[in-house]
Amino acid sequence: MALVALYDANVLYPNTLRDVLIRVAMAGLVRARWTDAILDEVFEHLSANRPDLDPERLDRTRMLMNKAIRDVLVEGYEPRMARLKLPDPDDRHVLAAAIQAKASVIVTSNTKDFPMSVLDQYGIVVQRPDDFLLGLCEDHAPTLRAVIDDIARTWDDPAEVVLASLGASAPETAARLSSL
Repeated sequence: MALVALYDANVLYPNTLRDVLIRVAMAGLVRARWTDAILDEVFEHLSANRPDLDPERLDRTRMLMNKAIRDVLVEGYEPRMARLKLPDPDDRHVLAAAIQAKASVIVTSNTKDFPMSVLDQYGIVVQRPDDFLLGLCEDHAPTLRAVIDDIARTWDDPAEVVLASLGASAPETAARLSSL
């Protein structure tokens, strides 16, 4: 059974990283999970930071994300939130969803907000996106490279452009995949 990974909003915000994370789940390397609240955060920030993006296209992207991966949405996690103590109380929904989903990893750029002392009791680790993808590279480098090549074909860009864009969020992974 594939590793269950809960993706936080900050790793679903960057376009290339989001596409890679979704496609590694579609390839069966992980079982990706997120919540409507996480997507609300992603798309509220995209709308605020990129007013040039068409709201209808953003809605379509959200819908396609939810359709791309079977059973991706975590539900019923809200009652767990009140009992959780994190440095940033606004992140309790992420941990609650990870617990509900039986995730073994939370993929986030804000690792400091998820202390090991709290996560250990639930058997969950936190990883930055670069570390998460590097871990997948250990056993699945050809599949990850195929994901990059597929994105390049879809975007009609050279793979080097996709890797350069991924490098903004996952520089070590991009460098590793560039050498394949």
